[in-house]
Amino acid sequence: MEHRFLAVHYQLHSVKDGERTLEEQTIREQPFQFISGFGVSLDALEQHVLSLEKGTEFDFTISPAEAFGEYDPSGVHTLAREVFMVNGKFDAQHIYPGSIITLTDAEENHFPALVKAVDSNGVTVDTNHPLAGKTLNFTGEMIENRPATDEEINALIKHMTGGCGGCGGHCGDGGCGEGCGEGDCGCGCK
Repeated sequence: MEHRFLAVHYQLHSVKDGERTLEEQTIREQPFQFISGFGVSLDALEQHVLSLEKGTEFDFTISPAEAFGEYDPSGVHTLAREVFMVNGKFDAQHIYPGSIITLTDAEENHFPALVKAVDSNGVTVDTNHPLAGKTLNFTGEMIENRPATDEEINALIKHMTGGCGGCGGHCGDGGCGEGCGEGDCGCGCK
């Protein structure tokens, strides 16, 4: 499978009852760039743009199932206020309605959550993706579509595995041996 370097300039709208709401957009000079086949983008987005030539405009719509899934009411939880205590005080600076926080599950997986409410009963969080349950429409232009270079693929892999392939992110602390932190251990860190 050939990995492709793709750069797309797009506007993303959610669509409900024929009404479109702008959710996000890129700047043409700073397009969304990714390498195909690594799960960096939505599969449906990648499938729609993978065969497009540079300069080609696109306009396609994907269902919630192809995007971020259906909205799941069981993704809303109320957690005890004690979970959000720092030095014996509730962390009101970071925990308030509308804030996005990072939670950790029992397996140490990190995931974002939206704080929906804070009251004496606890903190209500929503772990659904903000675009869950929404039909999405992408319009835009293919800025670049070419084979990815080995250097680009290796840089992506290093980023996806903690930012430093050879030393596992322990650069400078002796974690990968001689030369680590000096760029001599093969990890690319300096």
